[in-house]
Amino acid sequence: MGQRSRKRRAGGGATTAPPAPDSLPKPGANEGMKRGYARGEARNQAVREQLEPLAPGERPRAIVVAVVVATLLAVANVVLLLVGWEVRGEQPTAGGVVIFAALMLGAAFGMYRMRYWAVLGFEALLGISIIFAGLSLLVASNARAAILSATVVLLAGTLFWFLVKAMARIQMPDRPGRASS
Repeated sequence: MGQRSRKRRAGGGATTAPPAPDSLPKPGANEGMKRGYARGEARNQAVREQLEPLAPGERPRAIVVAVVVATLLAVANVVLLLVGWEVRGEQPTAGGVVIFAALMLGAAFGMYRMRYWAVLGFEALLGISIIFAGLSLLVASNARAAILSATVVLLAGTLFWFLVKAMARIQMPDRPGRASS
């Protein structure tokens, strides 16, 4: 059997090989992560301090636009169902349209009341719409479909961006059992 080459002690005894350099913790690696986290947290705190809390009854413009969009989507879907609009040659199911309209009206009401969960939920729906429109843009078969998909991505993306900025000013509700500070 072969043996590893080992350093010999002055007294002639063999010692084990030192650990490989890759297996040793890098000096300062953890400290570097802590410093980076501290810098990031300091920047976050500075941004939080610059935010002005919403005045009672104040609604950012993006929230108002989102309320109008959600309400229009709900009403338009119900109206189109009532007038017999067909999607790809078929009548949509009334249950699906009513559920979607109720969801949009609930989101509109929650956003109007400045509820964090409603804005967050509407942003999730906007994000899903952006993804589907972007994927549709990849497979668009004509210019009309491409323009429609690009328009949805542009408008929904813009509203999404401004809602994120508006959410920074909305206070997240306290968790049950936690005292307000």
